[in-house]
Amino acid sequence: MSDQSAAPEDPRLTTREAAARLGVKPETVYAYVSRGQLSSRRAPGGRGSTFDAAEIDALARRGARREPPSGGAELVFRTGVTLIDTETDRYYYRGVDATALARRHSYEEVAEWLWTGELRAGTRFTAPPEALEAGRRAVGALPAHSTPMDRLRASAVAASAADPLRFDLSPEAVLGAARSLVPTLVGSLPASGAPDREGDGLARRLWSRLTARAPDAASLRVLETALVLLIDHDLAASTLAARIAASARAHPYAVVSAGLGALEGPLHGAASGLAHRMLAEALDRGGAAPVVADHLRAGRRVPGLGHRLYRGEDPRAQALFALLADVPAAAPALAAARDVVTTAARRTGLHANVDLALAVLSVSAGMPAEAGETLFAVARTAGWIAHALEEYAERPLRMRPSGQYTGPRPPQPLP
Repeated sequence: MSDQSAAPEDPRLTTREAAARLGVKPETVYAYVSRGQLSSRRAPGGRGSTFDAAEIDALARRGARREPPSGGAELVFRTGVTLIDTETDRYYYRGVDATALARRHSYEEVAEWLWTGELRAGTRFTAPPEALEAGRRAVGALPAHSTPMDRLRASAVAASAADPLRFDLSPEAVLGAARSLVPTLVGSLPASGAPDREGDGLARRLWSRLTARAPDAASLRVLETALVLLIDHDLAASTLAARIAASARAHPYAVVSAGLGALEGPLHGAASGLAHRMLAEALDRGGAAPVVADHLRAGRRVPGLGHRLYRGEDPRAQALFALLADVPAAAPALAAARDVVTTAARRTGLHANVDLALAVLSVSAGMPAEAGETLFAVARTAGWIAHALEEYAERPLRMRPSGQYTGPRPPQPLP
């Protein structure tokens, strides 16, 4: 299909002119049309499409991004949840430095603020008894070898089934579901340590699901801070999955289930488990050099290093390392982590990311390798809900990309 110039008296742009003004390829302009972000009109003679110049300019102002150097369209969403500043290696929740929030407020306080815009000191989330009972039964019915992510997904489904009002997508109903779902996910996990006490915050309840060791104040502060820092990180894969589910008007439990499904993988939520095993091996072998060498020799990336959005050290890792320095039991694992960074820097030049910091916590506190993934999933639940609230306010089913068919051209004979 070719484009013709619009008539001089018609202030409309051809596809190529629109693409040039947006800084994208012509195919991307058609993708914007298919997603409902642009409207088009057939050019005179029926060949090609034309676009309103004012609409093109408005899309450009809303943040339509230029093509990345490697080519290909980039899916862009307007969001007011998280801003990542790649120039300064900082990130912000609703314009507020996320690390500063984590130093001052609990996970529940920050989650409530992200959802409602109100910061309520002392906020505590409580699981409804029926949802908690359903979650524990579902988790208890799983095979003994089930992973923490298996248990979290089962708990989310059980909590959904226990809520007959889950299809009410009004903001008030979604917030009510969110406030009950987060503690249900934690409370459904089998406890390793002391039982929950009345008034315990979410971090204290989660700690007892991750290790049998009693927490000291400094260690619990690390866990609380990690929960806040991991609430959101722009449109990571799991967050995109959650927004797609919300776009289809899935209820909040299903939105979280979609996020949990995308989170489970070695390149996302499970990355901290790889870093945990690497640190444990470095401690066993008396240094990071042989462990790093093994990874490089096998052509594997060294776990816990590098992040595509930060040129320097991940700000989440910086904040957690600073707190871990105040935990005496973390000293050996923290030294091993720094040894990994120093050793690998000679070859890779990569900096520590949050997975390495989570590994220091999990190794030093006697947690299993999957503990970081569990922490990540619980924390990110609040972020998925924040994005779902945004997506529920958008036009439904707006995320409908077009497939580029590469199969045999029809007609083909019946098999």
